[in-house]
Amino acid sequence: MHTSNRRSPGPPRTSSASRAATVALTALAPASWGTTYAVTTQLLPPGHPLFASLTRSLPAGLVALAITRVLPRGQWWWKAAVLGALNIGAFFPLLFLAAERLPGGVAATLGAAQPLLVAALAVAVLHDRPTLWRLAWGVLGMAGVALVVLGPGARLDVTGVLAGLGGTATMAAGVVLTKRWGRPEGVGPMALAGWQLTSGGLMLLPLTLTVEGVPQRIDGAAAGGYLWLGSMGGLIAYTVWFRGIGKLPVGASAPLVLLSPLVAAVVGVALGESLSLTQTFGFVLALAALLAAQLTPPARPGRRPPAPHPRTAAAPRATPREAPPATPRATPGGTSREALHEGHPR
Repeated sequence: MHTSNRRSPGPPRTSSASRAATVALTALAPASWGTTYAVTTQLLPPGHPLFASLTRSLPAGLVALAITRVLPRGQWWWKAAVLGALNIGAFFPLLFLAAERLPGGVAATLGAAQPLLVAALAVAVLHDRPTLWRLAWGVLGMAGVALVVLGPGARLDVTGVLAGLGGTATMAAGVVLTKRWGRPEGVGPMALAGWQLTSGGLMLLPLTLTVEGVPQRIDGAAAGGYLWLGSMGGLIAYTVWFRGIGKLPVGASAPLVLLSPLVAAVVGVALGESLSLTQTFGFVLALAALLAAQLTPPARPGRRPPAPHPRTAAAPRATPREAPPATPRATPGGTSREALHEGHPR
């Protein structure tokens, strides 16, 4: 029978394709968040960061609950509240406060530190040992973002810096806890996003009404901006984000946040800004760091696998059944030695 030498595609190739698709889909979330700076400055009424946070979270969360019709059960009531406070309720106001007190470039650079914070928290919470490969690319990615968005006139405000670092830390904690707790059985990522957006929005509601109130005038452009932030930047982005966190290693999903400041830079160029040679180099460096974090580090050349234990290194003794049959050697009289000893143990 003729056997074909062609190899059928195996599971590893399918697994690699599935992982690449998951990474690409998850990347849509930070890419959409990169438009927040332009939408906020170009379309929304100034001086209302809490109201922007509220409209970005609570309506989207209620829509998700209406679509999925799934509520938390048992311990997931307090888990959803904790995740909603970290990912939404605390992160959104700190993000907008940093954007108000700092130039967008400085705020984006502080956000680029999230992969390093996630790696540190993953050691304590997930007992995940970060590789030198991803740590090095995380530092280079942050440096690349700094080259893109920091300018000579960048000013530092203590309150803004603390708010930016606080927002980065809260979202990093949310990423790690989301990875640790996962999702309840039978609950999809949209339901999980709805729980967090709703709980975070409910936290922001009394704070917004007490501190800021509603803007006096919301025109068509502002309504479109709020709609974009709540739909693509809220419900859709967090659904694919939580789905990706559940499927990808934490060290692979965290560097994707570098897309946010990079997309913000691209949007700025589309609005008339220009990139210098240094900024272009930083853009390429940050993009290379983002892609390299998704790859398996190459093996060190000349590195040999550890030697096996002496007991396992020695070949096992063959049993009489396992030993290959010996070719009988004939005696001078024509009788084999084995025949002479048949039935007599040696």
